[in-house]
Amino acid sequence: MRALVYEAPHTMPIRDVPVPTPQPDEVLIKVAYSGICGSELSGYEGKNALRKPPLIMGHEFSGTIESIGAAVMRRDLHRGARVTVNPLITCGVCVYCLSGRQQLCSDRKLLSASLPGSNAEFVAVRASAVHLLPESMALTTGALVEPAACAVRAVKLAAPAPESHVLVVGAGPIGLLIIQALQDRGVKTIYAADINPRRAEMAKELGATPVKLDDMRKNADIALDAVGAPAVRQACLAAVRSGGRIVWVGLHEPTASLDINDMIRREIAAFGSFAYNAIDFAEALGALAAGRLSLHESWTLIEPLERGAACFEALLDGAPVAKIWLEP
Repeated sequence: MRALVYEAPHTMPIRDVPVPTPQPDEVLIKVAYSGICGSELSGYEGKNALRKPPLIMGHEFSGTIESIGAAVMRRDLHRGARVTVNPLITCGVCVYCLSGRQQLCSDRKLLSASLPGSNAEFVAVRASAVHLLPESMALTTGALVEPAACAVRAVKLAAPAPESHVLVVGAGPIGLLIIQALQDRGVKTIYAADINPRRAEMAKELGATPVKLDDMRKNADIALDAVGAPAVRQACLAAVRSGGRIVWVGLHEPTASLDINDMIRREIAAFGSFAYNAIDFAEALGALAAGRLSLHESWTLIEPLERGAACFEALLDGAPVAKIWLEP
């Protein structure tokens, strides 16, 4: 099969590789659309310790079942079924998995990091991770469930009240979905900051108020960082009022210098938001199916898999799109 293989920083050619052979508890999925994630952009640059070459990236995807392993007992799965996948594969038996915090499982494995991902014609995944898509849902929308689940999780940790003033930094796909997840919880006052004018306009189209970070000093009850750059993390701390909350979502850089004494004196609560649990994923699928979460078609692009490396470069250069899906 054809696959986009990350071989070195900024080097990701199309290669012919063997079609994966599913294990008895796995299914083989023919990929329809595979989205490019921001964490993969840092991996492509060689800045993400989880992504080591050679590697097939891709973990936001949809497709159809091609074959089913002999030990799979799920009667709802069949060849041709339209599906998406929770790409966070966990042990299922540790205290985190059993308490509904699967994303903290110490044995977790992520497609596109420790497991081959979906930037290919086929991908093999554990059958228990497969979610059927409603017949009415477009396969492009099915490829949005994973980032939508990240947004759902982040907003749960933010725990906003309807009257909260909330700042979202970064109007990429996660940020745009976070804005909608906040609105889904009844939040009326949402500010959005992004240095890309087109993405700031997208946030405005959703009903958020575009702002400059320097103008937000101690004006927000809650800040959600969907970027992960040191300057943004510092700006989020400066933006929240005393007693406020910050949710760190973006993973662009591993470290940042923060005024911890300021956090102590102003009783600022901060949370890391990593991925999602199984319920978050199911809720995201439901919200997309109901139309409460979406990305406008004009904000997205579909490109052939062969243009994958060029698409990664375009996004790193600030391409004015919310999501690019690769089509094998």
